[in-house]
Amino acid sequence: MLKAVLGSTAFFFAAPCVVGGVIPWWISGWAGPRFWPGLVLVAVGMYVVLRAFVRFVREGRGTPAPVAPTEELVVGGDYRYVRNPMYVGVVTAILGQALTFLDVWILGYGVLAWAVMAAFVRWYEEPVLLQRYGAQYDDYRRTVPAWLPRLKG
Repeated sequence: MLKAVLGSTAFFFAAPCVVGGVIPWWISGWAGPRFWPGLVLVAVGMYVVLRAFVRFVREGRGTPAPVAPTEELVVGGDYRYVRNPMYVGVVTAILGQALTFLDVWILGYGVLAWAVMAAFVRWYEEPVLLQRYGAQYDDYRRTVPAWLPRLKG
């Protein structure tokens, strides 16, 4: 468990914090007008990402990092509603920053980040998960949407 916690913590700072925080800051300096309601999206996105990381440690007994995958397929919590809550959370936080700072460059970056994540999921993650978890992942993939959360879990 300690290895999963440490690995997930390191990956959290190496991936979502960079993609969802450092790069948007680099693009805009977080300067410009402030449309404060956008911070709600940032907070929601961050909350979803943090919950996903905790879920990976507790339920999956591993990390979200491809180099240290989970022992079990993670399907609980927010994963009952959408297959990629971590990516959805990061993109939500980026879009929240675009709204907060009324910055079209961050908006464009958010769209690009989602496109890269979607390609990574489609061409790397899904085949790896299918190979690793077989029918369990295939059933999960058929019943839970990838990007737009369903309302019932």
